[in-house]
Amino acid sequence: MSAAKCLNERWSMDFVSDQLSNGRRFRTLNVIDDFNREVVGQLVSVSISGAQVARFLTQLGQERGDLPTQIVCDNGSEFTSKAMFFWSKTTSVRLNFIQPGKPTQNAFVESLNGKFRNECLNQHWFRSLDEAREEINRWRYHYNHERPHSALKYLPPVVFAQQVA
Repeated sequence: MSAAKCLNERWSMDFVSDQLSNGRRFRTLNVIDDFNREVVGQLVSVSISGAQVARFLTQLGQERGDLPTQIVCDNGSEFTSKAMFFWSKTTSVRLNFIQPGKPTQNAFVESLNGKFRNECLNQHWFRSLDEAREEINRWRYHYNHERPHSALKYLPPVVFAQQVA
């Protein structure tokens, strides 16, 4: 797969699971722009269906002014659902499924997931889903606007995108 050459050319998405302090599990859908490594969005919920993923992606496209040409994802049931199939056809966004058991084919989001776990999820005990969302939003802002990335000449993703635009 060739490198993305501009914003919104290719996004990648994947899930990360964690639990609240009371033991209740929740999931975070991470969506990243492969060009500048910006976390486009994070959907945090106890349960996330394919229909919710489709609505969330539509919302992200509206916020950014455009959807990507393609999205790289694994073969999880949310991504292979009927809702995502119809969303893909309606929006003309190609879902590029990686081979089962080959997470390195989705390296950008897998790398993000590790950083997200180490820098956010492992650092906090969330008492509620709202508290988790609030802290995850703070982490995403820091990651996108303040945290330097070695692959981006030690610039934060948003700053990098502004400089190459």
